[in-house]
Amino acid sequence: MTRLVLLLLVLALVATACAGASDGDSTASEGEPTPAPPPITPAPPPGTSAFPPPPAVPDGPVTPETLAILDRVFAAPLEPDLDAVAELAQTGDPRVLWLVSDLLRFVTGPDDERPLREAAEILGGLDLSAEDFAWGPVTDHLLAWDLPAPDNYVHYKARLFTAIERGWTPFFEDADATIDWRQVSWGGVLIDNRPFGDPNPCLGGCIPSLDDPALVPADEGDYYPDDRIVFGVIIGDDVVAFPKNLMEIHEMVNMTLGGRQIAMPYCTLCGAAQVFFTDVEGGGTGEIVMRTSGLLRRSNKVMYDLTTESVFDTFTGEAVTGPLREAGITLEQAPVVTSRWGDWKDAHPETLIVAGDGGIGRTYPLDPLRGRDDNGPIFPIGEVDPRLPVQEQVLGVETADGTFIAFPVRAAREVLAAGGVVESNGVSLQEDGTGVIALVDGEQVPAHQAFWFAWSQFHPDTVLWGA
Repeated sequence: MTRLVLLLLVLALVATACAGASDGDSTASEGEPTPAPPPITPAPPPGTSAFPPPPAVPDGPVTPETLAILDRVFAAPLEPDLDAVAELAQTGDPRVLWLVSDLLRFVTGPDDERPLREAAEILGGLDLSAEDFAWGPVTDHLLAWDLPAPDNYVHYKARLFTAIERGWTPFFEDADATIDWRQVSWGGVLIDNRPFGDPNPCLGGCIPSLDDPALVPADEGDYYPDDRIVFGVIIGDDVVAFPKNLMEIHEMVNMTLGGRQIAMPYCTLCGAAQVFFTDVEGGGTGEIVMRTSGLLRRSNKVMYDLTTESVFDTFTGEAVTGPLREAGITLEQAPVVTSRWGDWKDAHPETLIVAGDGGIGRTYPLDPLRGRDDNGPIFPIGEVDPRLPVQEQVLGVETADGTFIAFPVRAAREVLAAGGVVESNGVSLQEDGTGVIALVDGEQVPAHQAFWFAWSQFHPDTVLWGA
């Protein structure tokens, strides 16, 4: 068994253990008052960056000689030809850095990593001597530089990724896919391809979606502390609270609320819980059942439809590969409110909450991630908009005319608590529990919270309230 395969097995076990950690509470309640947010700073002048200038890219297509070297490197992608990797460093074409980065994600052991690290240093002009794991900083630079990828990039990437997880094969088969494959990396777990309603854990390690969870009245939700965070959803006459700790385990719920079928992804890395209506017309391919793929795009979870094997942009709800992309499907969103449980049930006494065992007999620790994301993003994200701290929580809204607006939640709540008005581009905020909701002309509109780095990187032209 190669060291690479051993690494995959170890990481799958680590991911599974992380998702199922069984003890421990966070040291501070998420709902406790927090200090005033730092002042919002203006956007940096155009052209400024935390990264050095990118290396020069040769004119024209990648040379046949370079493509021949790539063919050798990826002939057996789980055991790449390291001599050929060394030859890549001499091509002088930094576009191949994308594939060097993909290999760095999986390689283990200094002897295997060294040629890849040296190739990255030579082609990118990087100093990686202080880096224990070169993949992160290399990929951060590539994302910031936005270098073009080499010809047949998806072909080579597919060879590597599908050698790890065959379930990803359909994702790469759509030649007209609108996903930017350069930004896609491995999240450390395998695909969840269990049929709808399967309550069993995944074989090999995946993040298991929860289908049709059991719901109980608020007075039966005393298993969950009042100061803990829930994601509140109101659709029709149904009001439901989804405990954050449960969502950290499953990261995806499929169910019916208010007579509508929904999928609710929670990207722990982005701090974003969203709700999409999945009972759409036009696909002609059957019921949409969302699952977690095990892939990431700039630290955002990549979700896909189990029925058609179509990948969706988790932030926008747009199908980006497969039959649903061909059908032009973009899922409508519903509002999600992030609040403390005690305040949510006070504001909505009729609320239901997911049963303590999820309806599948499982035990959920209060803090399953144990502070994993407390010190900033743990996956590469590239350039970060410096107007707010990377993990400042914002409420993101898209207006009818396509304007994106971000409201820093702490600052907005302080203004509202003092009797002030929070408004931008016709969107105003109002408190709901200890969360905030967005309204246009007095009517609630879809909105969700997310870390600033996530919202701003997927909506780089976003308006920032308070700036």
